[in-house]
Amino acid sequence: MSMKKQWLLNIAMIILSWLTIPLLGRRTIKRFLPASLLAVLICSLDVPIGKKRRWWSFYNKPQSFIQNEFPFLIGPMLTMSLWILNWSYGNFKKFIMLNAIGEALFVSPITRLFTKLKLYKLVQFNEFQFFLYFFYKAFFLYGFQYLFEKYKKTKAY
Repeated sequence: MSMKKQWLLNIAMIILSWLTIPLLGRRTIKRFLPASLLAVLICSLDVPIGKKRRWWSFYNKPQSFIQNEFPFLIGPMLTMSLWILNWSYGNFKKFIMLNAIGEALFVSPITRLFTKLKLYKLVQFNEFQFFLYFFYKAFFLYGFQYLFEKYKKTKAY
């Protein structure tokens, strides 16, 4: 994929993801944004490890975080975190199930599509390992949101 096409895809991915955010409502965004940003931050901290160990590889050079991984984090990952928390916070089983479905959709069909489009490919990871790489963050997301809600309740008194 050419650099120009990759930039267009990145911009489209971010814009399409962000277009769904106003549907959540201001209160929901304000409530779940801190936990969603934590999930993005944790992923951002994992990226250098993944690059160093060649868990995945982007086709275009140079290998820039801003050009390659960052659009996925601030686009689909951030919005998916917000939506999943909105739909399932308070029901841990539902939260884990929705997170597993969302991650499985990203890991299998979407990763295969992006590999065919020559955007990125999995190198040292298989699809199951890539799924686990994303899925473990769900526990941090839910745990942080739980602690955040608990803190807000105690602070209100």
